[in-house]
Amino acid sequence: MSVREQNRKKKILIGDDTNALTWLIILNSLFFAGILAVKVIFYLTAGIENTNTAGIDSWVALPVDGYQLLTRPWTLVTYMFAHNSIWYLISSLLWLWCFGYILQDLAGNNKLFPIYLYGGFFGGLSFIITANLIPSIHANAASIYIMGAGTSVMAIAVATTTLSPKFRILPMLNGGIPLWALTLVFAAIDLGTIGLSHSGTVAISHIVAGATGFFFVYQLKRGRNIGKWITDLANWVNDLFNPEKKYAETTHRQLYYKATRKPFEKTPHFSQQKLDEILDKINEEGYHLLTEEEKEFLKKASKENF
Repeated sequence: MSVREQNRKKKILIGDDTNALTWLIILNSLFFAGILAVKVIFYLTAGIENTNTAGIDSWVALPVDGYQLLTRPWTLVTYMFAHNSIWYLISSLLWLWCFGYILQDLAGNNKLFPIYLYGGFFGGLSFIITANLIPSIHANAASIYIMGAGTSVMAIAVATTTLSPKFRILPMLNGGIPLWALTLVFAAIDLGTIGLSHSGTVAISHIVAGATGFFFVYQLKRGRNIGKWITDLANWVNDLFNPEKKYAETTHRQLYYKATRKPFEKTPHFSQQKLDEILDKINEEGYHLLTEEEKEFLKKASKENF
C-alpha cells in the first residue's frame, strides 16, 4: 500500500454501512456525559441546595407543554439521545446493540439511523399529543417531560423482527432463539417497566414507535427506502467538513480515465512471404476462403503499394 493510501483513513460516517451502530452508541454516551458534567459544574458553583437537575434536563428532554416545545424545538430530537440515569442508559444501549447489530447484518447500517430518528420522532410526537388530551397531565404540563432512547430502540426492535421474524440468535443452543421471541421479551420488559407512567402516554409513545419501525420495513420491502434522504443529508454535511474529499476526487481522476480508441488494435506485419502465401491460397482455394485477418492484410498491403 502506498503512503498516500495509508494517509486516507476511513471515517466514522452516519451513512457508512459499518459504523452507524457505533455512532449511535457514542452519541448517547456523549449526551449522558455532557449532561452529567453540566450538573457537576452546577453543583460545584451553586451548591447542592440550588441544584435544579430538572431544569438542566429540560433543555434536552421532550416537554409536554406546547410553549416549551416551541421555544426549544430541538428537544424533539435531543430527547432520544439524553438519559438521566446510568442504568437506563446501559439497558438502552444493550438492547440497541442487540437489535441494531442484527439489523445491520440483514439490511446494512444505512437503515439503522433513519429508523432510530423516525421512531423517536413519531413516538415523541404521539406522547405530546396524547398527554395534552388528558386533563390531569395537561394541567401539570410545565413539569412533565420524557427522555431516553426507549422509543427509538423499540422502533429498531420491531423493524428488525419485521424484516426477518424467523432469524435465530445463538443457533448453537438447540437450533437458536427466534428473533420474534426476543422481541416479545424486550417489549414485555420495556412496557412493564414503563407501566402506566403519565397515564399510559409513555407506553403509547413506545407502541407508536414500534409501529413506525414496522411501517419503515413494510415500505422497504415494497422498494421504497423512506430513510434514504436522511443518509444522503448526513453524507452531504459530512462532505462539507471532509478535507480529504477534494484529494479523493483528484486521485480518482488521475487513476481512472475514459478513452474513445481501443486499448489494443492488432496490426498485421507486412512481409513478401506472407503476401505470397495469401496469393497462393487465393489461386488454390479462392478469395472467399480467406480469413478476415488475411483479407485485412491484402487491403492494407494494396494501400501501401507493397
